[in-house]
Amino acid sequence: MDRTRLARAIASVSTLSGQFTLRSGRTATTYFDKYRFEGDPKLLHAIGEHLEPLVPPDTEVLAGLELGGVPLATALSLRTGLPAVFVRKQAKEYGTRQLAEGGTVSGRRLLVVEDVVTSGGQVVASAEALRALGAVVTHALCVIDREDGGAAALRGVGIELRPLFTRSDLEAAPPASS
Repeated sequence: MDRTRLARAIASVSTLSGQFTLRSGRTATTYFDKYRFEGDPKLLHAIGEHLEPLVPPDTEVLAGLELGGVPLATALSLRTGLPAVFVRKQAKEYGTRQLAEGGTVSGRRLLVVEDVVTSGGQVVASAEALRALGAVVTHALCVIDREDGGAAALRGVGIELRPLFTRSDLEAAPPASS
């Protein structure tokens, strides 16, 4: 699936209109329901294909953020052969009590994988927590950058955001032909 068709498909299945409260606390009249593209195997496959070239060459581990980043990191892991870890918002109080499940992060170059970035708050918090565990985090990628300050917030903590699409890209995507 080419990039234009992918943008159109993502916009078509995930764009909702109404009143929505975002994680940042802001309200929006447009919402991207990422589970609608992450739960579609054809779209998830195509997204993984298009995200692959955005992976920095020195990446050692893909870090999928809970919950939406997990299927994306898995799809990207299958394409690249890179191992993935799954990053919780906070460590569990039982079991392994790990923040990052699935592998070692200390001393490794992680690429944070997220679905939609708005203010960047969760990516910043997760990256800082991973850094506290000894990981090196300099890049993040996402499917949709809502263009609401997330890229700037990430730059402020030394992380380059690499979005597959911006909100503007999806809004400009030509409608599906009948």
